Amino acid sequence: MVLRELLCGSHRFNDLRRGVPLMSPSLLSQRLKELEWAGIVERRSSPDIRGGEYLLTEAGESLRPIIEMLGYWGDRFARSEMKGDDLDPGLLMWDVRRGIKTEHLPSKRVVIFFQISGVPKNKKYWWFVKDGDEIDLCLKDPGHDIDLNVIADNQTMTRVWMGTLEIKEALISGKLKLEGSSELRKSFPRWIGLSFFAQPSK
Repeated sequence: MVLRELLCGSHRFNDLRRGVPLMSPSLLSQRLKELEWAGIVERRSSPDIRGGEYLLTEAGESLRPIIEMLGYWGDRFARSEMKGDDLDPGLLMWDVRRGIKTEHLPSKRVVIFFQISGVPKNKKYWWFVKDGDEIDLCLKDPGHDIDLNVIADNQTMTRVWMGTLEIKEALISGKLKLEGSSELRKSFPRWIGLSFFAQPSK
């Protein structure tokens, strides 16, 4: 799980924690130290980043095809067993935030409001604020005007993100709704991206 996060682009300790929410900070720290000792991860200090960054070494990067194949295996054989309670909206939204392609969004500040149904109230609303090339994920209303509302149930959004439900099909069925800026609605398939382990829809 830690290697998956590193391969997906998480380098800061807090970012890694968000990607493995069931792992305690102390256990994550221990795992990172073990990966450092094994020559798979390198910790680099940075004056701009408190705590530094964790980067894969050449040996760690060479594990990419193995981690990818494990992800594809899980996508094919384990996903059918997953039920609503297995789909964590927090992890989903963090993954979506990481995959957003800012180059397909307007250069100005953009606020995208995700409303996910079928989940506990404290995990229902998510705000993405794009400022420059950075995307912030907020659990509380940041107080800016919303440019686009994305409305879907947890399973639909997960399936779209995993590439097993085409966006066009989700929109036609009404399971996915986009309300707001016509520019953002039209460009949605380009900027939303897909999961690291996404497979083409069948």
